[in-house]
Amino acid sequence: MIELTRLTKRKTEKIWVNENLIEFMEETPDTVLSMATGRKIVVAETAEAVAQMARENGCAIRASAAASSPKLMEPEDEEE
Repeated sequence: MIELTRLTKRKTEKIWVNENLIEFMEETPDTVLSMATGRKIVVAETAEAVAQMARENGCAIRASAAASSPKLMEPEDEEE
Protein backbone atom coordinates (compact mmCIF):
# COMPACT_ATOMS: atom_id res chain seq x y z
CA MET A 1 0.00 0.00 0.00
CA ILE A 2 1.11 3.55 -0.60
CA GLU A 3 0.45 6.62 1.56
CA LEU A 4 -1.27 9.50 -0.25
CA THR A 5 -2.94 12.79 0.66
CA ARG A 6 -6.66 12.80 -0.13
CA LEU A 7 -8.13 16.19 -1.04
CA THR A 8 -11.68 16.98 0.05
CA LYS A 9 -13.63 20.23 0.07
CA ARG A 10 -12.97 20.81 3.75
CA LYS A 11 -9.57 19.28 4.49
CA THR A 12 -6.72 17.05 3.49
CA GLU A 13 -6.05 13.70 5.10
CA LYS A 14 -3.48 10.95 4.83
CA ILE A 15 -4.82 7.69 3.43
CA TRP A 16 -3.33 4.34 2.42
CA VAL A 17 -4.22 3.04 -1.04
CA ASN A 18 -3.68 -0.44 -2.45
CA GLU A 19 -1.73 0.45 -5.59
CA ASN A 20 -2.79 -2.81 -7.23
CA LEU A 21 -6.39 -1.53 -7.36
CA ILE A 22 -5.58 1.65 -9.31
CA GLU A 23 -6.91 1.23 -12.86
CA PHE A 24 -5.87 4.63 -14.20
CA MET A 25 -5.07 8.20 -13.15
CA GLU A 26 -5.99 11.59 -14.58
CA GLU A 27 -4.64 15.05 -13.80
CA THR A 28 -7.53 17.52 -14.03
CA PRO A 29 -5.44 19.48 -12.60
CA ASP A 30 -5.70 17.48 -9.34
CA THR A 31 -4.80 13.82 -9.62
CA VAL A 32 -7.86 11.56 -9.73
CA LEU A 33 -7.36 7.85 -9.10
CA SER A 34 -9.94 5.54 -10.65
CA MET A 35 -10.02 2.36 -8.62
CA ALA A 36 -11.01 -1.15 -9.71
CA THR A 37 -13.91 -0.89 -7.25
CA GLY A 38 -15.36 2.03 -9.22
CA ARG A 39 -14.41 4.55 -6.54
CA LYS A 40 -12.62 7.77 -7.51
CA ILE A 41 -10.14 9.40 -5.14
CA VAL A 42 -8.68 12.91 -5.55
CA VAL A 43 -5.15 13.18 -4.19
CA ALA A 44 -2.59 15.96 -3.82
CA GLU A 45 0.30 13.98 -5.33
CA THR A 46 1.00 14.10 -9.06
CA ALA A 47 0.25 11.06 -11.23
CA GLU A 48 4.00 10.63 -11.78
CA ALA A 49 4.64 10.63 -8.00
CA VAL A 50 1.89 8.04 -7.43
CA ALA A 51 3.29 5.86 -10.23
CA GLN A 52 6.80 6.13 -8.77
CA MET A 53 5.55 5.14 -5.29
CA ALA A 54 3.67 2.18 -6.79
CA ARG A 55 6.80 1.04 -8.68
CA GLU A 56 8.98 1.35 -5.58
CA ASN A 57 6.45 -0.47 -3.42
CA GLY A 58 6.10 -3.26 -5.97
CA CYS A 59 9.87 -3.69 -6.12
CA ALA A 60 10.05 -3.83 -2.32
CA ILE A 61 7.37 -6.51 -2.22
CA ARG A 62 9.10 -8.60 -4.89
CA ALA A 63 12.47 -8.22 -3.13
CA SER A 64 10.91 -9.30 0.17
CA ALA A 65 9.31 -12.32 -1.48
CA ALA A 66 12.60 -13.27 -3.12
CA ALA A 67 14.46 -13.02 0.18
CA SER A 68 11.97 -15.25 1.96
CA SER A 69 11.68 -17.74 -0.91
CA PRO A 70 14.45 -17.53 -3.52
CA LYS A 71 12.70 -20.13 -5.67
CA LEU A 72 10.03 -17.53 -6.52
CA MET A 73 12.52 -15.43 -8.45
CA GLU A 74 14.49 -18.20 -10.17
CA PRO A 75 13.64 -18.98 -13.80
CA GLU A 76 12.25 -22.45 -14.38
CA ASP A 77 14.46 -24.98 -16.16
CA GLU A 78 13.36 -25.55 -19.73
CA GLU A 79 12.99 -29.15 -20.73
CA GLU A 80 14.28 -30.13 -24.14
